[in-house]
Formats: sequence, structure tokens, C-alpha cells
Amino acid sequence: MNSKTDSNIIRDKFFDFFKKNGHTQVASSSLIPAQDPTLLFTNAGMNQFKDLFLGLETRSYTRAVSIQKCMRAGGKHNDLDNVGFTARHLTFFEMMGNFSFGDYFKKEAIEFAWNFLTKEVNLPEEKLHATVFLEDDESYDIWHKVIGLPKERITRLGAKDNFWQMGDVGPCGPCTEIYIDRGLEHGPKDAKPGDDSERFLEIWNLVFMQFDRQPNGEDLKLKKPGVDTGMGLERLLMVLEGKNSVYETSLFQEIIQNIEKLTGKKYQDKLKPAFNVLADHIRSSTFLLADGCTPSNEGRGYVLRRIIRRAALFEQKLTNKSIFPDLAKSVISSMSNVYPELKENQDYIVSVLKSEVEKFASNLIRGRNLIAKMFSETKNKNLITGEETFRLYDTFGFPTELIELVAQEYNSKVDLDGFAKEMEKQKLQSGKKIKHSDQINLPDD
Repeated sequence: MNSKTDSNIIRDKFFDFFKKNGHTQVASSSLIPAQDPTLLFTNAGMNQFKDLFLGLETRSYTRAVSIQKCMRAGGKHNDLDNVGFTARHLTFFEMMGNFSFGDYFKKEAIEFAWNFLTKEVNLPEEKLHATVFLEDDESYDIWHKVIGLPKERITRLGAKDNFWQMGDVGPCGPCTEIYIDRGLEHGPKDAKPGDDSERFLEIWNLVFMQFDRQPNGEDLKLKKPGVDTGMGLERLLMVLEGKNSVYETSLFQEIIQNIEKLTGKKYQDKLKPAFNVLADHIRSSTFLLADGCTPSNEGRGYVLRRIIRRAALFEQKLTNKSIFPDLAKSVISSMSNVYPELKENQDYIVSVLKSEVEKFASNLIRGRNLIAKMFSETKNKNLITGEETFRLYDTFGFPTELIELVAQEYNSKVDLDGFAKEMEKQKLQSGKKIKHSDQINLPDD
């Protein structure tokens, strides 16, 4: 089965199940948050419903279901540095979610999630576990007494894992997460949900917004508590298809196969991280461009430029050719049936990617050669100094995050503190704040 068929089946099942249970299907919003300066990108399904949860808006429905395009790169929600090297981190992903605005609450939300996972997509009940907030006896009792989950498969966790806040003040509440046990080949016998092992994989997070946190830290009960859930489509496919990585699922196969074709390399062993980076970054770049983001030196545009440049670095591990713009066609081919804006903007997307890669290519090669020379001239070098980093950055436009990536190839580190001091020294010498070719600090989400 191809990626179109597999992912569409899951999408359709999800929408049909919740519509059958009284939910209104709501289209994904743009990756560029409308009229919300607090967000760099749309990073969760609830973003477009924020004013509903805050009681600032009303709509014709009190139950909703959506599959939201999401980006987590830059700001607080930043998975960029992990992408390519773990089994499940992505910058772009699709968040499946159901929502209640003063309608149903914990019991119904837990039952909906359990029934969808065990009856609609047929996950084995005996492998599913739940976590609940330490003080949330109500959710614990629903899992044990209503769903019938044995006590040994319900884990109580603290606020770090199982309490959600929209911000320092405002709507917040406990959450319950559903995990699947992937077996002893992925972690020790004494592993449990929420630990650092790979044995238990979180599938779905159900947030129960029942409090309004005050500036003094007090939690007042909301008049109309709500439900906000989120489940990554890519992660669910990974479980359903029995894969060890989201990149091995059918959703990524067309892109991976195209990389193999264009480079002549196979998706295996030490080359997998480079394949993964290109596969993820072409998805995020393509979707961001389709939603109106353009590469620039600040804010959202800088994150997009950073993603493209990171892809360019990993591309060189596979080929001397520029293949990144061609990969956009794989994304458009496999996903435009769900997101028509991709096909509508195809020429623009490919054109911008070509321009960005070409502009950066010469600097990338020059920067890599300079770093290689540093290591060849100094034996046992384990640090690129602040002065060296500043020279690469200021003279050659080589971003610090790419200096760090190249340094990793030599098992070396970068003195970012020293770099910051060199930046400050230049500002003082010039007598004014200089606009640099790349921003270092991104705005928080």
C-alpha cells in the first residue's frame, strides 16, 4: 500500500469516528498563526481554538475534531536539533485531536480514545497503559473502574509529565496519556511509562482544562471545563505498521525512495540520519512555503532558512548534487490530495528552495573547508573557540548551528559563550547595534 492510501485510511477513520460521536470536523489552520503574536508557528491542534477555551469566542458547535498541521522548530517548542537522530522527532507533523468546549469531560474523552484505539484501529488492549496526574483520582478511577485497565497498567506522574498549562496564567489542568508497550527488545523489564527508555511509546495525550491559574498561582475552577487531545499521525502509523521509526512508515516512503534514486545511496546504517533530516526538512519547508512563510533573517523566516541550510549540510553527506528542491515534488505528490495548497504553490515552492540552496551552497563548502583546515592544523583539537566561531559567522555567514553540526563530525564542541562575547565586543566597537546576517535568538512560542 502506498503512503497516500495508508495515511488517508487513518485520517478517514479518525474523522468518521468522532463525527459519528457528535463532533464537527474543522479544517486545519495555517502553520502561520492568525492574529496571535505569542506563537512562532502553529504547534498544537488547540491553537485555533484558544479563544474558545478562554471563553472569548463562541461557535455553533461544542465538540470538534481536526487534524492540524504543526511545526515545532524555534522557540520553546523546538525539536530541530533532535530531528534525524531519534525515532520520532519531527519538525513538521500532523496532530489528530478531538475537543470539547464545555460539553463532555474526562469520562467521555477517555472512552472515546480507548474505543478508537482498540476498536477502530485495533491496537491490542493488553499492551496499552495510561498515566494520570498524581492528584487526579477521577481519571484514575475512570481508567480502572470504567475502562477496566488493571492498576499495574496505570501510572501516576507529577506535574512535569501530566499537568498542562496554556501559559503562566489562564486555563490549565491535569492530563492523562496513553502509552503502548513495545516489548522487551525496546527497554528493560522494569521500564514504565514516562521513563527514559524506548519501551513505552506515548500515543495520545488527553488534557482536561478545568482550572484558571491566577497570577498568585492559585487554581480557580473553570465554569465550563474543556477537553483538548492530541495524537501524532506519524507516531500512530509507526505503531500500526510495526516500525521502529516514523521515517520507516509508509508516509515517508515516497520521499525516502526519491532520495535513494537521486543520490544512488541506500537508506541504511550510518546514512539514515542524513536521509531522515532531508525527509523531515523537505516536508516542513514545503508546507511553510505553501502557507506563505518566506526565508529571511528574522522570526519565522529565519527558522525556515535555518531548516533549509541544515538540510543542505546533510545533503552533502549523500551527494554533491543539489537534490533538496526536487524532493519537494515528492511531498506535493504524496500529500496534495489532503492539502491542495501544496499543488497550488508547487512552482513557487520549488523556485524558492532552489534559490536558497544555491545562495548558501558556496558558503557551506567554504565553511566546511575552513573548519576542516582548523582541525588539520591543530592536533587533538576538541573545541572551536569563540574567536574562530565569530570569524566563520561574521566573515563567511556560516550559522552557529551549522558550525556545531560540522564540529560534531570531529567530536568537537563550539564555544558559544566566547562567540557571544565576540559579538558583544563588535557591537561596542561599532558604537551601535549591528544587524547580523543570521539571528541567534528566536522568539519564544
